[in-house]
Amino acid sequence: MPKWNVSFTNDHGESVVEQFECEQKPTLEEAARLVRARVSPVLEELDLNDLEGRIAEPTVKILKDQNSIKDLNVEPAA
Repeated sequence: MPKWNVSFTNDHGESVVEQFECEQKPTLEEAARLVRARVSPVLEELDLNDLEGRIAEPTVKILKDQNSIKDLNVEPAA
């Protein structure tokens, strides 16, 4: 299965790269869900996404607003 590097800036302003295995390149929303599950596993179990269906990429927005995670990018792993 192909590996993908998901890079982002965390709440301390540090660049972080997490690697995930996915059949195809994840969208930013899918990448945000993968990052949220790894960074805050407790939040993954809770349904905190009241923006679902109201805005595009709600998990990306929640990560930015609540966890200060921004500049999400997905690239193939080398």
